[in-house]
Amino acid sequence: MQSRALDRPRAVRIEWRQYLVYIGFVAIFLFFAIALRDYGFTNPNNLLNIARQTAIIATMAVAMTFVIAAGQIDLSVGAVAGLASVTTALSIAHWGPVAGVIAGLLTGLAVGAFNGFLVTRLVIPSFLVTLGIMGVARGSAMWVTDTAPVPILSEPYNTIFGSGSLGPIPSLLIWIIVVTAIGAVVLRKTTYGRQVLATGGNERAARFSGVNTQRIGFLVLTISGVVAALAGMLYAGRLQSGRFQWGEGDELSVIAAVVLGGTSLFGGSGSVIGSVLGALLIGVVNNGLILMGLETSQQIVIRGAIIVVAVALASRK
Repeated sequence: MQSRALDRPRAVRIEWRQYLVYIGFVAIFLFFAIALRDYGFTNPNNLLNIARQTAIIATMAVAMTFVIAAGQIDLSVGAVAGLASVTTALSIAHWGPVAGVIAGLLTGLAVGAFNGFLVTRLVIPSFLVTLGIMGVARGSAMWVTDTAPVPILSEPYNTIFGSGSLGPIPSLLIWIIVVTAIGAVVLRKTTYGRQVLATGGNERAARFSGVNTQRIGFLVLTISGVVAALAGMLYAGRLQSGRFQWGEGDELSVIAAVVLGGTSLFGGSGSVIGSVLGALLIGVVNNGLILMGLETSQQIVIRGAIIVVAVALASRK
């Protein structure tokens, strides 16, 4: 009886942690809706703008959920997005939009696979590998373009990858809905998803159970690179150019969104829907702070504070 009494509060705490992002989102949204009611925060156009601004971060957060749930980290996603935007734009200028799409995805595939190889085969911590690759990817994008933007003049590409819409629905929202649906199903309904969670929860036990943990580590980092490249292609389509600066600093927002969404930094658990909502929560905060008149530097400070709070909540037992 005493054991049950002790277990019950623990179960309640875990349940609250799982739904923290939902509670936090509602509370913060209501705060800004009331505080900024005269500044157009709840205007449909502003809410749609928040969704557009959030979609690219949310796209990367879906893949990062798998990475962190598997006990790894990927700090290179923002730089890979910038590099992919550049390779896509250059390829479109020379060979057309189809070649641009292929080049962008191959960029992410190459970088992600290289990350995965170094982490799983050479057993270098993913934090160090992806931190170094972040510099390599950003420097490469600056080098090949001489820091200048590369315009994208292909209207079909820009329409599909960010600037267009299907009726009243922006194409960016269609992309994130598709990516989220695929990610949620794969994580919860497939053998691969269960193996990702098992690897992050207890790698040794997963290995003894027949899970190829090296393969899982390689795949989550490779897929993260491909999805980061897709995010860069969406940046390129939305802003109609490729530039090394696209995605700069996004790794912080992506990790914060994933941890806020309920994925443990220690691996073994994850929620794709929660990660997307975490990204939307950060978008709401950023939009609200802008309408309040705060400067970019102040927004960065608050974003960093969100990461600290998220880590603190994830560390609680």
